[in-house]
Formats: sequence, C-alpha cells, structure tokens
Amino acid sequence: MKYGVLLGRIFYALIFLMAGPGHFKAGTIAYAASQGVPMASILVPISGVLAILGGLSVMLGYKAKCGAGLLILFLVPVTLMMHRFWGLSDPMTAMIQQVMFMKNVSMLGGALIIMGLGSGPLSIKE
Repeated sequence: MKYGVLLGRIFYALIFLMAGPGHFKAGTIAYAASQGVPMASILVPISGVLAILGGLSVMLGYKAKCGAGLLILFLVPVTLMMHRFWGLSDPMTAMIQQVMFMKNVSMLGGALIIMGLGSGPLSIKE
C-alpha cells in the first residue's frame, strides 16, 4: 500500500511538472491573454511557478499540504479562466473545454484530499 501511495503522488504530480515549464513560453502567455487573462505576462509565469513547486512538493511528500495549497491556487483561476466551456458556440470545442474543466475539478479534489490527509508514507516529511 505504501508504494501505491507514492506512485499515486508521482502520477498526480506529473501533469503539473510537465505543464509548468510551458507557462514561461511566449505562445502560452499569448494564448492566455487571448482568453482574457489579465496581466498574462506576469500571471502565467507565476502560475507555472505554482504548478512546479506544488507538483514537486506533492511528489516528494515534502510539506505536501502546502504544496497542495499551491496547486489549488494554480487550479482555481486556470480552470475558471481557461476552460469556460459554457460560453462556446462550437459544440466540439465546448465538449473539449468541458472535459478539461472537469479534469481540473478532479485534480482540485485530489489536492483537497492531500491538504486534509497529508502525503502519506514514503515521503520527505518536513
């Protein structure tokens, strides 16, 4: 079971660790700005920092409750700003954005569980 929890933390964190560096790219910043993100040139790189630090924290189990908090700070605005499926006219685009929205909601659920229960076994506790 303890290896399953470690593997779960690693799998959960991978999406944040893989996506985070992209938040420093001009194309990502421009896309966010086109979606209405205010001050995208500042906020998008900050979101990348939140994703990377939160992902590392959860994966390693080092201050994982704080790391999960960083992921929540990342996920809430990203979910609401970047995956607004409810206002789209193209059904295919709306469906894709709804799936992305719900994926983020499920990751929010995971972060809330980690905030409540901590990192579990095989972690670098504080």
